[in-house]
Amino acid sequence: MSDIRVSSWNELNDHLYAGSWKEPLGRFRSTFAFRGMQDAADDLTTSLFRLGGRFVQQETHLLRNFRKYAHRDAVPGDSTWNWLALAQHHGLPTRLLDWTFSPFVALHFATQDLDDFDIDGVVWCVDYVKAHALLPKPLRAALAEEQADVFTTEILDRAADSLGKFDDLSAGSDFVVFLDPPSLDDRIVNQFALLSLMSSPEANMREWLEGHTDICRRIIIPAKLKWEIRDKLDQANITERVLFPGLDGLSRWLKRYYSPRTTRNETDSSHDRMKDDAARHPDT
Repeated sequence: MSDIRVSSWNELNDHLYAGSWKEPLGRFRSTFAFRGMQDAADDLTTSLFRLGGRFVQQETHLLRNFRKYAHRDAVPGDSTWNWLALAQHHGLPTRLLDWTFSPFVALHFATQDLDDFDIDGVVWCVDYVKAHALLPKPLRAALAEEQADVFTTEILDRAADSLGKFDDLSAGSDFVVFLDPPSLDDRIVNQFALLSLMSSPEANMREWLEGHTDICRRIIIPAKLKWEIRDKLDQANITERVLFPGLDGLSRWLKRYYSPRTTRNETDSSHDRMKDDAARHPDT
């Protein structure tokens, strides 16, 4: 897997949009899914995996009870994939991972927490067209019929209308599907959301990508570059106020925007200086 460590805002943008020019269209149309993470050392583990214990067996129980107790008109149509997308959106442990079509939205999630500005971040980039070329025939046929590059819940439902039927398509060989979720609320729309779905609850996406290095890259964001990226994203209106519409998002944006520019290292150094001063002047 290719790791690209950038050193400037311009270099970062060049790599985010690399390969987006499509000669037949005469347009820039990226076929990459992006996922921004604040710590480059973090892995692509799902919330279901992090649940621990017998998480494979618990997956169907979690989703069944979510469907049972959620509001009956919470999703547009009683589809497994609509329910799974809604569950992920509201924090239920699932095998889904959150991605976005927007490289700038991914950058937001890599720079949203000022407490992590002393560690390198990362943007994962995966070519979903190349990933889908590796799908089992029924799934490739469903996409081809719609002349689509990514799945919607309706397209996926026609190929496999349950998790069990979806898993059976693997025939012992893992694959990944990129799913465009239904527009359940403004948050999903504004984040230009995309979801990944592995062929079994225990399949590890990073391990799968390490076996298909030609379809992905990781852009490493040095800690020292995070402040510049964050300030430029704010000016471009890529903020919590937009990505999390409502008073909570507004408050999160204002709190971060008006926080002083410090890092953990700077804060620790400041505390050390205060201790030294106190030791030299114990009566002050």
